[in-house]
Amino acid sequence: MAVKVNKKECVGCGACVSTCPFGALVMQDDKADITEACTACGACVEVCLVNAITREAEEKTVKIDKNEYKDVWVFIELADGQVKNVAHELLGEGRKLADAMNQKLAGVLIGDHVEHLAKDVFASGADVVYMVEGPEFSYYTTDGFTTVFAELIKTYKPSVILMGATNDGRDLGPRVACRVGTGLTADCTNLGIDEQTGLVAWTRPAFGGNIMATILCPEHRPQMGTVRPKVFKRPEQDFSRTGEIVRVNTVVKDIRTRLVDVVRVCTAACNLEEAEIIVSGGRGMGKPENFALIEELAGVLGGAVGASRAAVDAGWKPHMHQVGQTGMLPSLRQLTTVLLAMSWKYCRH
Repeated sequence: MAVKVNKKECVGCGACVSTCPFGALVMQDDKADITEACTACGACVEVCLVNAITREAEEKTVKIDKNEYKDVWVFIELADGQVKNVAHELLGEGRKLADAMNQKLAGVLIGDHVEHLAKDVFASGADVVYMVEGPEFSYYTTDGFTTVFAELIKTYKPSVILMGATNDGRDLGPRVACRVGTGLTADCTNLGIDEQTGLVAWTRPAFGGNIMATILCPEHRPQMGTVRPKVFKRPEQDFSRTGEIVRVNTVVKDIRTRLVDVVRVCTAACNLEEAEIIVSGGRGMGKPENFALIEELAGVLGGAVGASRAAVDAGWKPHMHQVGQTGMLPSLRQLTTVLLAMSWKYCRH
């Protein structure tokens, strides 16, 4: 939308200038003039007594045949040549959605020499695996994976796409959604089917976690969302299950990044996405040396080490350990224990 001023009709009363909440209107030569700060909110249109300000109608989007879109897809994210836990978790939840919608569940497997992983995807509930292989997909790149995924969507037209809210998923999801012209609900903590519309009901925290918002995508396809790891249980795998492998041949040349080296700085102690237990500390630890107590307890419990934003900002722990709204958000199924140094000291004795 765009807001315009008819200078011939404008009487220079200035009512619009004082009404604009963004300060986007100024008086120039006794006529109202719109600046680049305009957000097309329309407040000025309502107060103009001589109808000199108008807002152009938004162009109608191209209608799509939503009946052409079917099946639930899960992006199969890989790490060190293996399927990540979040992919299995989404396959389990995707299976429920697909059954409720009477559709198929498919996994999208992109990588180099990854055909042997299809059995894991089928075992977690998939009916179909769309597989793209090539040396250019041996590691994740934004350009390569976005291009391939967008082409798959345009060709096979899935109704629903689930991705993990991981570093790669949060990078890939928005770009793919923009490329195919649909919306994306990020960082979901629950999924369901809306009874009235039959659409996927995406639930996520809003306003700093103070409320839970449920979002629908009625007009565009596919319905897309990223889901936080560990909010759903990994399903029991059935390796007797088989399915269809759809091999898609494609070559992506316009990849602007290349892998130079891999520097591993994160051990199991900071792998918060995969951890069942997180032992976390904050400013109550007093000083960085006291995090040794947290690390000791995490080692005993077989968990990961977390840290609050304050502890990370103070340089006590690297950002990869950060939990909370500005870091890795642990799920309700993860145990987050915030300890003071003295409390663990007394527990040991």
